[in-house]
Amino acid sequence: AAPRAAYKVTGEDRYAAKAASLLRVFFLDPSTRMNPNLQFAQAVPGRSSGRSYGIIDGLHLIETPRAIAAMRDSPAFPPTVLAGMKQWFGDMAHWMETSPFGRTEGAAKNNHAVAYWLQVAVFSDFISDELELAQCRREFKDIFVGKQMAVDGSFPQELARTKPYGYSIFQLDNMAALCQVLSRPSDNLWDFQLPDGRGMRKAMAFLFPYLADKTQWPHPPDVQAWAGW
Repeated sequence: AAPRAAYKVTGEDRYAAKAASLLRVFFLDPSTRMNPNLQFAQAVPGRSSGRSYGIIDGLHLIETPRAIAAMRDSPAFPPTVLAGMKQWFGDMAHWMETSPFGRTEGAAKNNHAVAYWLQVAVFSDFISDELELAQCRREFKDIFVGKQMAVDGSFPQELARTKPYGYSIFQLDNMAALCQVLSRPSDNLWDFQLPDGRGMRKAMAFLFPYLADKTQWPHPPDVQAWAGW
């Protein structure tokens, strides 16, 4: 992200060249790269070599395709790196869509599913997989708005946690990112709402007052880091 930011600010190709070299090491060089899966995420030594829950930690990877999009037109950003990165994220999306861990996480009833589909959406957008993007939009409308969101715009599964404030923020942040990635002029998800009014506008309206003044939060305070919000 740092080279991308420096390139956006300065327009200097040396930052795009540095980013390309880092991408080769982490994603493309067979001797150093991360393999395109999260099979071993959130492993517990002696108990599990990996868990479906660990897919949520892949959220940080969504910054990479967006960074590449900002630098791809630089003459210092090699086409071979762009092609390799598209292959890598295509392979990652395929693993998420077909692996047992991925299928489990994608069907979760809370923020884990939103985080999963946000990753799938960003990766699919990067490789121009319109069929998968259409599926992401169905998940957003039918499941995240239709089943996870309450009529008042809250997310009850997040409010039921021991850190309801933090998880409500986390969920809305990911919903907003998903909405932005998936929206098109012909299908603006920011304007989408169900007949009872549920949609992103209602979700934003629910949480905003408590972001503006945390003391008004009507639910139990988070058991951890409450004072730090």
